[in-house]
Amino acid sequence: MRRGHGSRRRSEARSRQRERVASVSLYWRIFLLNASVLVVAVLLLLGPVTVSTPVLLGEAIVLVAGLVAMLLANAFLLRLGLAPLQRLTRAMRTADLLRPGRRAVVAGRGEIADLTRTFNTMLDRLEVERATSTARVLSAQEEERRRIAQELHDEVGQTLTAVLLQLKHTANHAPDELRSELHQAQETTRAGLDEIRRIARRLRPGVLEELGLHSALRSLASEFSTRGLTVRPHIEPGLPKLDHETELVLYRVAQEGLTNTARHAAATEVDLRLRRLADGTVGLLVKDNGRGIGTAPDGAGLSGMRERALLIGAELTVREGAEGGTEVHLNTRRGRRAPERTTPVGPRETS
Repeated sequence: MRRGHGSRRRSEARSRQRERVASVSLYWRIFLLNASVLVVAVLLLLGPVTVSTPVLLGEAIVLVAGLVAMLLANAFLLRLGLAPLQRLTRAMRTADLLRPGRRAVVAGRGEIADLTRTFNTMLDRLEVERATSTARVLSAQEEERRRIAQELHDEVGQTLTAVLLQLKHTANHAPDELRSELHQAQETTRAGLDEIRRIARRLRPGVLEELGLHSALRSLASEFSTRGLTVRPHIEPGLPKLDHETELVLYRVAQEGLTNTARHAAATEVDLRLRRLADGTVGLLVKDNGRGIGTAPDGAGLSGMRERALLIGAELTVREGAEGGTEVHLNTRRGRRAPERTTPVGPRETS
């Protein structure tokens, strides 16, 4: 216990010393460091060190050694004095608007402290502006998806349905040698019509608006299970009621996670879980047994998921699984919302 108290007191003493050093302005800090080195050099010349004319070999060796010592001392003291700038530089390099909340530590007073506060204020403003602009972009994107899905269903879908009926009618009255080709054209048209309907469902999750998040996730799992994957949905009962905005973000993140798995992971099994967390919030997990994410940089899909998570103040984590594969965690956090905005995330239709 005494050793622990002693180390804590030493740590507090070093912290107070750093604060006192940081309270001196950068100009006076550099001036005093250089002045201290020059004063030591003058005192040595006035004391035991003498210089003859011409300079003797021993005196030259002493002067060179003194110069080297002065340069080393000056470099060390300057490095110590400019350490706050190095910490601020590291904070600037690691700043990421898709991972908000990281700020540089402000210590003491002076130019560096003012610069650090200005940088933190700039990050606050950029995060708010990015959240607002992202909300508008995603809202426009959802509206455009809804419009395209509607046109695919109403225009292209009806046209292909009419073509399918015409082919069926023609096949009933065609010669025997043409019927097989017409039946093949029917099957091709029917497959195209099914694909158009599938694309329309992905663009506009009507099941989410009509039946809710639980049914939408089960439908999503069933859709991806037909592509060589086995998607196992695990929806915990008794989850808290979520607003439409949060449900849409959860659905889109699950959809993007399954899409990335189907395209890039070479996985055979995926677990899709929606559960209550220990703090009472809701968590989404998409976990596969594929090749893993490795050190690959975030692509458009992951960046889009992070932007959607920011809209509802959620926390998104993409990492390697303990047994391989990739895990996508989205944890909603109660009481922490994205900045206020005037545009919703996506359209909500009323029947």
